[in-house]
Amino acid sequence: MADTEITGGGTDTLDRELEELLNQEQVEEGDHERFSHYAPKNKIMESALSGKPIRALCGKLWVPGRDPEKFPICPTCKEVYEKMKP
Repeated sequence: MADTEITGGGTDTLDRELEELLNQEQVEEGDHERFSHYAPKNKIMESALSGKPIRALCGKLWVPGRDPEKFPICPTCKEVYEKMKP
């Protein structure tokens, strides 16, 4: 087998695109200050440790850091989450 890197689609592509956004530090301003967003729990924990922004289900790139109980749930995140349920 040749020494070429095998790249997959799906999550590999999403992870690579997210890494590019993080490197560009394009944290979006806006409703992340007014809503609690949904994101994978492991990504939230990772962000808490690293301080790097993560992508919410609604597409918002933000750094979690506030008490989510103090804000209403992002309606777009909630809608995406409901569609993901079996």
